[in-house]
Amino acid sequence: MVMRKVFAVMLGVAFLLNGCNLPFSSSVNPTPIPITDILINLDPNTAPTPTPFQPIPPTPTIGFTSTPVVTNEPTAQTVETNPAIVNLGLERPAGQVNILMLGSDYRPGRSYRTDVIMVLSLNPDKGTASITSFPRDLYVELPGVGMERINSAQAFGGFALTAAAFKNNFDVPLDYYVMTTFNGFEGIVDTLGGINVYAAYSLSDTCALPQAVDKSCYIPAGQNYMNGETALWYVRSRHSSSDFDRTRRAQEVISAIFQKAISLDAINRGPELYNMFRSNVETNIPLATVIQLLPFSSKIIGNPALVRRYAIGAANTYSYIVPGNGAMVLIPDPQSIGEIIRQAIYQ
Repeated sequence: MVMRKVFAVMLGVAFLLNGCNLPFSSSVNPTPIPITDILINLDPNTAPTPTPFQPIPPTPTIGFTSTPVVTNEPTAQTVETNPAIVNLGLERPAGQVNILMLGSDYRPGRSYRTDVIMVLSLNPDKGTASITSFPRDLYVELPGVGMERINSAQAFGGFALTAAAFKNNFDVPLDYYVMTTFNGFEGIVDTLGGINVYAAYSLSDTCALPQAVDKSCYIPAGQNYMNGETALWYVRSRHSSSDFDRTRRAQEVISAIFQKAISLDAINRGPELYNMFRSNVETNIPLATVIQLLPFSSKIIGNPALVRRYAIGAANTYSYIVPGNGAMVLIPDPQSIGEIIRQAIYQ
């Protein structure tokens, strides 16, 4: 029974990440700390998602608070200290639980980055929930490290450093984290027998999948069946779109995973599916907290309209070229991001 409850809550978290088909140099250079060895299905030959790159205008996104606009041309001015600290000075709502959701490109024996970053904020006392997406290329100050991309924080210092970075830069307090690898994600999809993904927009990009035609794959708008390999490509594809668009596609895929699990009577098959899910996930959420969140999670599953959705988008950043190495990153706009954080975390 406990295993069923745990899996139900994890499904609830997955559900909160979907939109029900809504489109939507540092002076210190420590050795990155690898995550634990509980992750399986890791392919050491899988290449990481290329970065740095210049973000391009995103596909119009529905369901997010921020309004996508054309990304500004990158500048070459020097950023020596954090130019964008959000400090709202607000009291944290009582009863709130904030969970950081991460997708990493971890491979054994190598460093890694968390290229999918979302904050799930739950408040059972108030009956509210929100999900906020953060671009991987946000250029912020990591305590004790220096100015770096936000997606490198977990590798440099684990969840402690990542939590400190979110609090110091965005005034977002984090309690727990859940992280999976892209390879583990592929294994989950295949174990479910594939998924049906509703694509809000068509996608055509280079790929090395068996169905490629002239080294290119095409996903039309609408329902598409995907196995793990195709779903992973769909989420990670970036040559013909932007990171902002990748966030929408990731949510579409997570929605499809949840719907497929429900169709397989996931709750009643809790022990079986939970064991598969847990072996592909690293988390510090205690079992007691999972059980405590179960009633509220069930309520959210029954009424997805309760979830408020936000994203840090092109309108909330400007492009920047890091002097010396030419890396192209995103500088956060503290005013507009502060307003998103106020609505997502402090209401």
